[in-house]
Amino acid sequence: MSSSFPLSLPGYLTVSIEPLPPVVVGDAVTLKCNFKTDGRMREIVWYRVTDGGTIKQKIFTFDAMFSTNYSHMENYRKREDLVYQSTVRLPEVRISDNGPYECHVGIYDRATREKVVLASGNIFLNVMSPPTSISVIAADTPAPFSRYEPQNFTLVCIVSGGKPAPLVYFKRDGELLEVVPLVEPPASAAGLQDGRAPRNLLNRDLDDTKMQKSLSLLDVEERGGRPYTEDPFKSLTADPGLLFSPATEIIPETVVSLEFPRWVPNTEPIYYFHHTHIPISDGTVEVRAMLMWTLNPQIDNEALFSCEVKHPALSMPMQSEVTLVAPKGPKIMMTPSRARVGDTVRILVQGFQNEVFPEPLFTWTRVGSRLLDGSTEHDGKELVLERVPAELNGSMYRCTAQNPLGSTDTHTRLIVFENPNIPRGTEDSNGEF
Repeated sequence: MSSSFPLSLPGYLTVSIEPLPPVVVGDAVTLKCNFKTDGRMREIVWYRVTDGGTIKQKIFTFDAMFSTNYSHMENYRKREDLVYQSTVRLPEVRISDNGPYECHVGIYDRATREKVVLASGNIFLNVMSPPTSISVIAADTPAPFSRYEPQNFTLVCIVSGGKPAPLVYFKRDGELLEVVPLVEPPASAAGLQDGRAPRNLLNRDLDDTKMQKSLSLLDVEERGGRPYTEDPFKSLTADPGLLFSPATEIIPETVVSLEFPRWVPNTEPIYYFHHTHIPISDGTVEVRAMLMWTLNPQIDNEALFSCEVKHPALSMPMQSEVTLVAPKGPKIMMTPSRARVGDTVRILVQGFQNEVFPEPLFTWTRVGSRLLDGSTEHDGKELVLERVPAELNGSMYRCTAQNPLGSTDTHTRLIVFENPNIPRGTEDSNGEF
């Protein structure tokens, strides 16, 4: 854009700033102000305009009265005119440099040196910023495994640092998902339905062994046999750092780890998509994209979901991916490894045989009885038994780890040794001495 002011005598001044395409954070940018006049130069002032035009900050000034330095300008004669170019260089643009700039030029009136004629041009510098981070999380987790009714599941892709807001989309196993856009996310399971006819899913391994029920450990003990477990030869070798002393018996994972419901119809899910843009104070936008569907653990277990981002400041898409996986093979550590009467015992889930997503929900119970504090169960990765009494010797504890994809049980038995510092018979069943 340019503007000019006609002179009363033959003479003129026109000003324009060369247009620029959008630039990327970190680029070196040169603003070029071209002006043509047949008058004598008085001054050049560059402004950065902020706060909607209410504030103009000087970023460069040239005053012909006090300076003979013309190094910032290029000039040449064209007929009787003088053509100038004044440049301002921004070596590394930042988001804060985004906005309008103005170039103001003043020349002396040809009739008198006491009168100055002004003209200006302006440009809007559009600074883009590529997204700086991308992550995929599961909403409303940790959450239990649902054996008896369908449950909705939501993946949230969070993309931060972009300007303008990036384009966000989801893929499943490398294939772009067809989604139903929503203005607002549904409030109930009934909202995740539409009139489209369901289609059969691709054939996947639905091994009926995944449906087997676990046997009661108490029943097994009464029969004098060993607990039924999955094929022990298929289990992973224990981490040497997690090995226990003979004082603690580790009961392997039971088959409940791959329990799946039968109520889910064998039809392709309908995916719903909703996104929000959250402006950040630095001028960028955080995008939260949500993918929602009715979960089918038989089909969705081990499915790979990726969130991908396209942005004009990126040369190739940016992505983050997660694989939905039910927990399997919890690794349990008990300290101290040789518990004595009066010790505080900690039983901790240190990890799994596989990478689990989303984060599981952990529940501890004591097989056949209540926990030491009198409660029926305890939530969390760690179970703490304070000042264990001798009566807990031989007690068995079950840890249930579950997420919406499936559930697994792991058991461990507590062996309590006598404490020579505590005479027998001085402690009660509550661990008090």
